[in-house]
Amino acid sequence: MAGKTGGQLLVEALELHGAERVFCVPGESYLAVLDALHDVDIPVTICRQEGGAAMMADAYGKLTGKPGICMVTRGPGATNAAAGVHVAMQDSTPMILFIGQIERGMREREAFQEVNYRQMFGDMVKWVAEIDDADRVPEFISRAYHVATSGRPGPVVLALPEDMLVEIADVGQPEPWAQVETFPGLTQMADLQKRLWAAERPIAILGGSRWSEAAVAAFTRFAERFDLPVACSFRRQMLFDNLHPNYAGDVGIGINPKLAERIKSSDLILLVGGRMSEMPSQSYTLLDIPQPAQPLVHIHPDVDELGRVYRAALSINASPTAFCKAAEGLQPPTELKNEGRARQAHEDYLAWSGARPQVPGALQMSGVMDWIEANVAEDAVFTNGAGNYATWVHRFHRFRKYGTQAAPTSGSMGYGLPAAVAAKLAFPDREVICFAGDGCLQMTMQEFGTACQEGANIIVVAVDNGMFGTIRMHQEREYPGRPSGTKLVNPDFAAFARAYGAHAETVEDTDAFGPAFERARASGKPALLHLKLDPEAITPANSLSQIRAAAEARLKA
Repeated sequence: MAGKTGGQLLVEALELHGAERVFCVPGESYLAVLDALHDVDIPVTICRQEGGAAMMADAYGKLTGKPGICMVTRGPGATNAAAGVHVAMQDSTPMILFIGQIERGMREREAFQEVNYRQMFGDMVKWVAEIDDADRVPEFISRAYHVATSGRPGPVVLALPEDMLVEIADVGQPEPWAQVETFPGLTQMADLQKRLWAAERPIAILGGSRWSEAAVAAFTRFAERFDLPVACSFRRQMLFDNLHPNYAGDVGIGINPKLAERIKSSDLILLVGGRMSEMPSQSYTLLDIPQPAQPLVHIHPDVDELGRVYRAALSINASPTAFCKAAEGLQPPTELKNEGRARQAHEDYLAWSGARPQVPGALQMSGVMDWIEANVAEDAVFTNGAGNYATWVHRFHRFRKYGTQAAPTSGSMGYGLPAAVAAKLAFPDREVICFAGDGCLQMTMQEFGTACQEGANIIVVAVDNGMFGTIRMHQEREYPGRPSGTKLVNPDFAAFARAYGAHAETVEDTDAFGPAFERARASGKPALLHLKLDPEAITPANSLSQIRAAAEARLKA
């Protein structure tokens, strides 16, 4: 029979556009696609739950810049995957989610697992569509790649009616996808140079996606020439070497007060690639809306993002990659104003992040981080989800290289473990370390089985304090002495990991961590270290009791 099935055309299109891996939970609604994948060399990672699969696809897209590919079945499969889709949207990550769908002739009857995906995903994605005709599969896949990667990257959802996937079509494929670039204008760059010459207290804040190793290197040279302090937005610390003398710290949760003041008092802010949303903006307090008090230069690859929240003094519609290349041509003045400003900002960062607070309990997370800093390679990838445990990574780990961080700016729990699996599959020769709290880990803990099945030798650092710590902290701050709904009765996480055939140990004091990590590393297997943290050690700065006491004193005043 001439032609190919819709499923074969889809897989052929993925090959054409350079898909390197598919993350999926199988379903009968897209059997034709699974069958077509049998005949090609695209690896298929079989996940345990669709949320984990979608988070793996997000992490893959985040670390490679190419769309992460995820496939799930209709109804419950799609609703489970929505957690990872939301991460991809808020994190500006290129991703394509394929959903098996009911047959076309069954629509509007509430058929088995029927969902209207256009309504379901709405503005959670950049584009959502349903492929009704097999001969349009190449067209839709090409468009999906371009939409997912252009402007501000994000997720695309394509529904695949089951009968369309077995329909025969005789149609060719287009040229492979190519990145659509946006470049800054010469007039804009000249304007920026004048502003930099005039500024006495400039600062750059790097964020978003569409970066590359070359772009990071180019921006570093640009910052050096202009003595420019450089901060990184929430969970984007990998965009600038944290030990470079121009690095000023991260603009995220628990920001260094001196960095916050530096931003507020700046006479020129360069916001490159980021959106300065709620977390980095400290609940929209660092910059006034719509007109910031500080002169703002906003560089972003999506024209719709410019002026959407902040009215910039200068808006530049360009990707970070293109902007950083253009910035190589900017020349500093013969004499810099307020020389040494970058050095002072870096010293403030070192003083803030170098302090090693003593917290309750035998296990000191600062000591854990000190060991990691001294014994882990600069190209190691760190992943995490959401929770107070992540504060230790964000504040005390020095990110040195691009492509070493996968963490959700959306604040999604459960992200760290599936992200670590994806990172190890993308970079098998690099060490991958996942930090996860006990609550965070149990959101997607089953994906440890995926790591073992794939031979993805990640090291999971499970920080267990027996509760949803961040929520408990907020409870003590707002409703002191009235904890509710936050206590957890946890399993033996090390025993759980060993049940999969992995290496696992329990760590209850600081000195035991280093040797345990070395044994995990030497095991040649996926590994988990179960860290028992005192529940009082809720933040580097304050214990739960201190937070409660401060709240009680405030309420009495």
